[in-house]
Parts: sequence; C-alpha cells; structure tokens
Amino acid sequence: MHQAWTAVFEPGFFASSQVHIAAAIGGVVAVVCAVTGVFTVMRGQSFAGHALGDVSAAGGSGALLIGLGPVAGFVGLGIAGAAVMDLIGVQRLRGRDLATGIVLGAAIGLSALFLYLTSATGATTGAVQQILFGSIFTTTSGTIPAVAVLGGISLASLALIGRPLLLSTISPDLAVARGVPVRLVGVLYMLSLAVSVGLSSLTTGAILSTALLIGPAAAALRLTARVGWALGLACMTGVLATWLGVLLAYDSYYWGSSHAGLPVSFFIVAVIFVTYLASGLRQARARVSNSVPALPAAAGQRDKLPA
Repeated sequence: MHQAWTAVFEPGFFASSQVHIAAAIGGVVAVVCAVTGVFTVMRGQSFAGHALGDVSAAGGSGALLIGLGPVAGFVGLGIAGAAVMDLIGVQRLRGRDLATGIVLGAAIGLSALFLYLTSATGATTGAVQQILFGSIFTTTSGTIPAVAVLGGISLASLALIGRPLLLSTISPDLAVARGVPVRLVGVLYMLSLAVSVGLSSLTTGAILSTALLIGPAAAALRLTARVGWALGLACMTGVLATWLGVLLAYDSYYWGSSHAGLPVSFFIVAVIFVTYLASGLRQARARVSNSVPALPAAAGQRDKLPA
C-alpha cells in the first residue's frame, strides 16, 4: 500500500506550499470557468472566449512590462475587450462575429508588441512562458484573495442573471417578449466571460485558456441536457482535471534525470481532451446501434407467420 501511494505522490507533494497555492487557485478558477463555460457553449460563443484569451495575453504581457501582476492585466484588459466587443457587435449575430474578429486581431498585435518589449528590456524572466502557457507553480499566495474575489463576483453575476440568461440563450425572441433586458443580460454575461478567461489564463496560459472554459462544459452538455446537472458535471470535471494536472506536473519533475518537469497546462488540457472524447462514447454507441439493420426473423418464426 505504501509503495502504491509513493508511486502516485512523489515526496513532499502534500507539504509543498506551491502545490497548496496551485490547488487553491486552480480549484476556484475551474469552478468559475465551468459555470461560465456551460452558458458559453449553449450560446455558441466559444469564438468570443478564444478572442478574449488573446486579449488577456495582451493584458498580462502589458502588466508585466510595467511591473504589475499578471492577474490585473489578464482580467483588466479582458473586461475592456469584452466591452469593446459588445459595443461594436450591437447588431447580432453578424455584428458579434465581426466585433470578435476585430478585437482578436488587435489583441494578437498588442501581445506580440508587449512580449517583444518585455523580452528586449529583460523586465521579467520567463514572461513568454508565464503569459502564453501559464506558470501556476510560481504564483504567490498573495494572488489567492484576488482570484477568490474576482471569481466570486463572476459567479454572483451569473447567479443574478441566471434565469434571464438561460431564457435569452434558448429563445432570444421569447426573452424579449417577456420583457427580459436582453442587452443588459448580454453585457453582464460578457463581463463574467472576460473574468473567467482572465483567471483561466493565470492557470493554463492565454493560449490554452479556452480549454478550461469550453472543454468541461462541452463534455457535460454531451452527457446531459439538464442545465443544473451540466453545471455540476462541468465543475467536477474542471476541478479534477486541474488537480490531476497539478499532481502530474509535480510528479513529472522526478520522471527523468534532467528534472525539468512538464507544465501544468499541458496535463490539464490533456485530461480535458481525454474526458471530452470519453463523453462522446455513449453517443457513438447509440449511433452504431441505430445504424445496424434489424435481423430478419428466424426460419422457424417465418413459417409461423400468417400468409
């Protein structure tokens, strides 16, 4: 039993303060992203989440360039980008896609500029790694309160607009007919999405931020059509994937003699990808069974059929 335990958990895992911080931040971020992600998938706005990930990259790299923490940049510029996307994309749906594309292009350009300036001036060591691919093991405990507050605000906003958001997601016309302030609900949702993507960038990096946002939610919605169950499954999947990613990244330091280790973001995305594939097995089996033609009646049974 002891050998099996040490084979899974390398020495010092439970005593490591870096692991404690990564598990706490990752757990909060996973829950916030899962809840927001369910509505994002249902609304078909995964592309908007991807664009906000690039905006977060620009914000994080800009924050490091001027000496601020990456959280302020990730979330701050993400909220600004969400506001711009909503202002440009007033006329849905074509306007929304146009606004997303414009913000995406501008964000990529700013990210390239800020990362170049940061690398050229030597303002922060490992800035590219931290912004693009995440570096949760280097995050300090002082970041936990900011993550908790931002995550709480995002979840509280979604809880406040939960019913009208769901109605406007399923049937915008019916929501308007019932007097739902669709525009206001959409703005609050976009702000929550920006916060979620910004926090996800802190965990998995800006490039992979949508994996934690979209993956668990998409897998959950494959398994159930009930929103409440989908929210619970998405939260559970996101938290387990994040904590398993932290464990595997910590263990990977001991896998070779180089003691280089692999990034947490790689393992989180890998676990989410496998989970999403597994969630489609039931649908695949159902399609296969439906495509198999019914077997003809046995010869003895055919003889008993009436003429």
